[in-house]
Amino acid sequence: MLDDKEYSRWIDSAKNTLASAKHDLEAGYYNWACFKAQQAAEYAIKALLWGIGKPEYGHALTRLINKIGRIPDEVQEACARLDKYYTLPRYADMWSEGSPHEYYTKREAQEAIYYAEHIINYVECRWRSLKKEEKSSREE
Repeated sequence: MLDDKEYSRWIDSAKNTLASAKHDLEAGYYNWACFKAQQAAEYAIKALLWGIGKPEYGHALTRLINKIGRIPDEVQEACARLDKYYTLPRYADMWSEGSPHEYYTKREAQEAIYYAEHIINYVECRWRSLKKEEKSSREE
């Protein structure tokens, strides 16, 4: 049985965090836009996992997405790209010199947001499909 309440809670967080990433992009905070895009994708994946009754913890998108089952290559690629934005954009000691904000570009932030949107769209499509399957099985 699917858990709409948990799915909704997590997917709402994903969308809110993505909106925040877009504001950071517009304001020129590219490192934070990259990090928040990763977080938005993480929340979306967790929405699906919690929704199907398989809650997971952790932050590695490539690990989390594989708990769902067979995943399209482009979604795997998006996860791999975003995984690189979990730690580096936030901590000054990750870099030999300077601060994280000096290392991120507008294009990277735009790409990170694009990948997060792709993952969120995939999750929402997958959820709708699962809901349709659940409804069909109840009607039989």
